[in-house]
Amino acid sequence: MADRLTQLQDCINKQAEHFCNSIGILQQFAPPSKFPNFDRSGSQTPQQQQNQEDYVQLFTTLIARCAKDIDTLIESLPSEESSTELQSLRILEQENQEAAERLEAVVRNGQELLEKIQAALSDIAQAQLDMQHLTKAVTKSENRDF
Repeated sequence: MADRLTQLQDCINKQAEHFCNSIGILQQFAPPSKFPNFDRSGSQTPQQQQNQEDYVQLFTTLIARCAKDIDTLIESLPSEESSTELQSLRILEQENQEAAERLEAVVRNGQELLEKIQAALSDIAQAQLDMQHLTKAVTKSENRDF
């Protein structure tokens, strides 16, 4: 289902279409104008007059119904009274943004702490390797002295 603004736009487009079609029908069934020194007989038959009246009634009904639909859609749009709801949503959005910023700061601190821990573990591992090499070197040196 489309939102209210889209429905309103569709209804306005339909109203414009009704106006255009009604003007086209008026042009189609309009009696020709008389010009001086130009005699052309072009009277309408009773059938054409009846068709024209039927079209007038049809487009009057369509245009009036569409105008009523437009009014109904406009009345259903949010009013200023709902601005308090929008204000509370804005406050919630602001709080959400602040919480997101705090979370990002905590994540950055956690990453920095993780890097320090990894560096310390790397130093410990390197110190253990150095101690093992030193121990082996001292053991070899003692074995050679005997």
